[in-house]
Amino acid sequence: MTDDAPVRCPWCGTDPLYTAYHDTEWGVAERDPRALFEKLVLDGFQAGLSWITIMRKRDNFRRVFDGFDPERLACWTDADVARALADPGIVRHRGKIEAAVGNARAFLAVEDRESFSDFLWRFTGGEPIVNRFATQSDVPTETVESRAMSKALRAAGFRFCGPVITYAFMEATGIVNDHLTSCHRHGQA
Repeated sequence: MTDDAPVRCPWCGTDPLYTAYHDTEWGVAERDPRALFEKLVLDGFQAGLSWITIMRKRDNFRRVFDGFDPERLACWTDADVARALADPGIVRHRGKIEAAVGNARAFLAVEDRESFSDFLWRFTGGEPIVNRFATQSDVPTETVESRAMSKALRAAGFRFCGPVITYAFMEATGIVNDHLTSCHRHGQA
């Protein structure tokens, strides 16, 4: 009898939530500005934590952060921040919560000038970078492109968007395809 289970990138392990995320979201080219904003904020919350921790709390984050609606989030007051800090369903880190509010304001400022999607995708010329890494140890934690994106985001007023965070964001949103060559999703992303 043969094992018909698909070969996946090893970072996702066998947790059903993680494998579903790997198989259906991670590395899929995302161009919706609001979806990109949500992912960038969540990647900022992930700093210092595992992504599975954020995945398990993602629905709570969506509830607490008004569905990641930038217009609503940009209007948050100190009382809204305090309410979020009291919610055990999310990562309760004042700096990250305040950064999410500031990032919503920065998102709106970018959107006044150009699409947030275009702003982000310009770092790869509007097309995904398709890497051909054989092992997880081959995958970098940051690149020239993620450093440039990080610098541009910070200049636009974003926080919690260093080059390692932006590289993880680029991988997750399909701006970069880092599915290993042995992964069943490599050619599909």
